[in-house]
Amino acid sequence: MCNAPDCRHEKLQRGRNWAGPFAKTPGRLFGMGLIRLYQLTVSSLIGSSCRHMPTCSEYGYEAVARHGLWSGGWLTLFRVMRCGPGGTWGVDPVPEALPPPLRWYAPWRYWRVGRQAAH
Repeated sequence: MCNAPDCRHEKLQRGRNWAGPFAKTPGRLFGMGLIRLYQLTVSSLIGSSCRHMPTCSEYGYEAVARHGLWSGGWLTLFRVMRCGPGGTWGVDPVPEALPPPLRWYAPWRYWRVGRQAAH
């Protein structure tokens, strides 16, 4: 990083998880806590073998933070399903906003949101 007064570099993020603003509701904090617990325990045992960028746990952390436990949880589940053998690979960011036709009672529609972000 340069120290020039007109430097436009972003500050380095200290952690690997998303650090943007989000509503700190109990469901979001619970979901993010579960993902963080996974990152600190199980993830270190199985190694880093995710085919996407960001990794599936980072994706899940951000999805829950941005979209809540229900929507973010479904996005995360479908992302993990796409990560297996024969699945997709590459850059797959969390959508900043979910499309309007999604309804909480039709979680299978979240599959299309992730597939659109992956292509």
